Amino acid sequence: MKNRVSKIVKIGGFSHVRAAEIGHNMPIVIQTMWKERLTLSDLEKAAKKIETLESIGCGLLRFAVPDIQSAEVLGRLSQMVSMPLAADIHFDYKIALRCMDFPIAKIRINPGNIGGNEKARAVLEKASAGNIPIRIGVNSGSLPQDLRRQVDEGLDAAEALVEAAEREIAVFEEFGFDNYLVSMKTPGIADNIKANRILSGRTDAPLHIGVTEAGPLTCGVARNAAALSLLLTEGIGDTIRVSLSDTMENEIIAAREIIRAAGELSNADTGGRFKSRGVKIISCPRCGRYGFDTHGFTARWLSKLYAMEKDITVAIMGCEVNGPEEAKHADLGITGAGEKAVVFRRGKVIKTITCAEADQIFDEELKKL
Repeated sequence: MKNRVSKIVKIGGFSHVRAAEIGHNMPIVIQTMWKERLTLSDLEKAAKKIETLESIGCGLLRFAVPDIQSAEVLGRLSQMVSMPLAADIHFDYKIALRCMDFPIAKIRINPGNIGGNEKARAVLEKASAGNIPIRIGVNSGSLPQDLRRQVDEGLDAAEALVEAAEREIAVFEEFGFDNYLVSMKTPGIADNIKANRILSGRTDAPLHIGVTEAGPLTCGVARNAAALSLLLTEGIGDTIRVSLSDTMENEIIAAREIIRAAGELSNADTGGRFKSRGVKIISCPRCGRYGFDTHGFTARWLSKLYAMEKDITVAIMGCEVNGPEEAKHADLGITGAGEKAVVFRRGKVIKTITCAEADQIFDEELKKL
């Protein structure tokens, strides 16, 4: 794999907000997006939720900001948390201007729908003064009208996405603003891959990649994995969001595993882009032989394991067939054995316990690692 050479954009790193650096040879940053409308009464609960998201690997969190009131609420939240927060804004440039009065680390706009060049200039000037990066976000569903017509008349959809992105980049460069990232998203896997391949050779801006409107958990993860793992192994993509009709936690976990898979596929990571922090979980799918509820146990432990910094492999298996032998490389494992469960390390059984004791004993052994 040959890494694409892109500039590095620093997000956050001011006031109490930690920094996230995105670009060439930096670890790929995982994003997700807040799923609900944010209100003042939610802020304490939201701040605690953000701590959880950060603990399992989220590096940047985006919020839809449809009006000035939402900007005020997000601004309050940005003063309560250290994770870099991004504001996603369409149509009204004044919302972007207000967001930048707070320690909000990044703005996402589309210059084409922000209200014209002078309004875009106002946003860029304030972002430049505050050293706040902006993401140019192009989606297949919001192409300029002329490009939509051309696609209907036969223009390649990927080429249309690239053209739309390059128009937005031209606006930024006209005003001398280069602190930006770019994303081009579409539900079509082939168009997504093609568009990002083309643009990656035409700009040194960091690329935010993802498959939009990918669907619910199972098909959404499959579609994202097909597109993103391929792009990442080609050195394309500096930050990712796995868009799912599911929880933020599952978006983050899916992104972590896609990055891990891309690292395995590339078989080389000289710049640390695929740096994989924390626990690797392997588990069997369960069948009629199972003597241990792998599904329930995995669900209970998933977030706890992903929040750990330990560089270990954990195996959660269902029976003797898939137990210590098949998972003997695991640093810690648990599996069913008739009416009992066994805990093992590197294929060696260390304890035989009742299933009722499983969580307690597993926790004790995990703390020893």
